[in-house]
Amino acid sequence: MGDELMTVPEVLAELRVPRSTWYQWRQLGKAPRVFKLPNGELRVRRSVLNDWLTSLESEAA
Repeated sequence: MGDELMTVPEVLAELRVPRSTWYQWRQLGKAPRVFKLPNGELRVRRSVLNDWLTSLESEAA
């Protein structure tokens, strides 16, 4: 099936953070990389989210 494409609400639910935090992270350049569909909706690849989380673990160590 390949790399799952996640919606912003799916990412927020998984990370358990409010939408305001997500957009603050995006503004600061600290959110996982996203891409925009032609309809304007954002998507995050599952692999990108996993890599981003792993990088946060590395920073905390």
